[in-house]
Amino acid sequence: MCGLLAAFTSSPLADDAASRALACMAQRGPDAEGRWRDASAATGLLLGHRRLAIVDLDPRSAQPMQSTCGRYAIVFNGEVYNYQPLRAALESKGVVFRTTSDTEVVLELFKAEGEAMLPKLHGMFAFIVWDKVARKAFAARDPYGIKPLYLGQTKDGVILASQVKAILATGLVDRAPDVRGQAGFWMLGSVPEPHTWYRDIRAIPAGHSLWIEDGRAGSPRCWHDIADAWRTAAREPAAEMPADAVQARVREALRESVARHLVADVPVGVFLSGGIDSGAMAAMMKEAGVRDLQGVTISYREFAGRHEDEAPIAAELARTYGIRHHIREVGRDEFMADLPRILESMDQPSIDGINTWYASKAVAEQGLKVVVSGVGGDELFLGYEQFRELPRLVSRWSRLSRVPGARSVAGVFAGVQARRSGNARWRHAAEWLRSMPGAWWMRRSSNAPETARTLMDGAGDGVLAGFSPDAWVQEMSGELADDLVLSLAQIESTTYLRNQLLRDSDWASMDHSVELRTPLVDAHLLANLTPVLAQFHRFPGKILLASAPEKPLPGSIVHRRKTGFGIPAVRWANEAAGAAAAKPGIVAQRSAFVQLVASSADRIRKAT
Repeated sequence: MCGLLAAFTSSPLADDAASRALACMAQRGPDAEGRWRDASAATGLLLGHRRLAIVDLDPRSAQPMQSTCGRYAIVFNGEVYNYQPLRAALESKGVVFRTTSDTEVVLELFKAEGEAMLPKLHGMFAFIVWDKVARKAFAARDPYGIKPLYLGQTKDGVILASQVKAILATGLVDRAPDVRGQAGFWMLGSVPEPHTWYRDIRAIPAGHSLWIEDGRAGSPRCWHDIADAWRTAAREPAAEMPADAVQARVREALRESVARHLVADVPVGVFLSGGIDSGAMAAMMKEAGVRDLQGVTISYREFAGRHEDEAPIAAELARTYGIRHHIREVGRDEFMADLPRILESMDQPSIDGINTWYASKAVAEQGLKVVVSGVGGDELFLGYEQFRELPRLVSRWSRLSRVPGARSVAGVFAGVQARRSGNARWRHAAEWLRSMPGAWWMRRSSNAPETARTLMDGAGDGVLAGFSPDAWVQEMSGELADDLVLSLAQIESTTYLRNQLLRDSDWASMDHSVELRTPLVDAHLLANLTPVLAQFHRFPGKILLASAPEKPLPGSIVHRRKTGFGIPAVRWANEAAGAAAAKPGIVAQRSAFVQLVASSADRIRKAT
């Protein structure tokens, strides 16, 4: 896990500009800093890197790294978990390696196969390879988009980096706002890819690659679309399988994924909450042979003795599976002292990530550099309540709304609810609930488009005029699966998981120089489970995941009610924002926190 920088400009990137960009990513890679310039390049090519050493800790694996033939140079961020069999295959063809790193495997594989090598990589990654002979560069990103990669347009070329702020730090990219990206934040709480907070900076989309030549970036090409898994499952549904056959396939696929995510030359810990996702990961890590597994749980003293307190149930999990357990208590004073750093580390504004930030802080305090997270379990195994509610609601309302007068009556009731709740989203209920994208938007969004326009002082008028949730979801998720449940899983995985949870996991863990791994968010795992995805609705409560370990999770965890968004940190942040923390409801809490984050992002934008 690292931070990368690449400049392809007509004039060389100044050393002080490169230093500022790399300094922005110091926490991503505190173990080493490297730079490389191609003296023979006609343009001002520069590759830069900040290293967090996880595989092959020797300085020989520092980056930027050149191939043995000298033709190629690479900067790489992430982990390729199957690098050892890929290395063995290359060695059988005569390739000689100088390191034991996955970076060199990626470099030599590209040398041998070019962009055709991408489907062979199992992991989380973003990388850039410079070809000195062809005078062009290749950039690629993993299928889920676990690792970030941004491209900024300058007056005389392009700059790529792992963080938006690193690109801004060069001083070469305009800071004009991306109105659609900012409107997305005001409605959803995160900036939807490929947009960023800034007009001239774009995310290279998940599962995409592109070529850069003569300082110009070509159009991104999709090499892997995870949405195909749900579309395929809906298009080619298998006959109903026996429950034990589905469970066996899930168990085997999960074992393989967990084992793959343990590859490292340093110890690997686990986030241990009171939920099924992290509990299953911890249990299967023990099964995979991790002897002295350390689990970290965050506890808020305000929650002591209440359902929201995950420490007691996490302690039960630790005892059940023999995990060395660390409970890290967080209080209001510590949070208030940390809040400026939390907001600064976000890179782009987000209304979430605080728990992950503190969990990563606790992991770093234990001396760990790698931690496994259970993020993605709800999206894959249909854990959210909306997987049961929304398909049923959409199906019923799409039929009922065709009855003469039904939509008018529903509009009246929705208007009353909008006034009662103070949230204008309800005014759109009669229209939005007729489709799955609309119902999802109704459930996930914090603000209605007209509210967002007001919060943006009218700047969003153009992009929000005639707003359609179907069109916005289409941009993020592509063509949807025909099945309502599978389409919802597709939407959740390509929007909320990608733009919120994974991005938050990246910045929150990287701010503590911790590599966060996600065995439940893995394209290879998804491919293995595609034949049974259509069966998952038969197994409520994520029972497939809870039963995957040889020693299934205790019933106290399986049947425990999920905790909500209302962590005390959000209320504390509202207080810091000057909001009335006693406002009722999650929407009010979210709205106040959104304004705090946005105002922070605006201050950062003006200061940089």
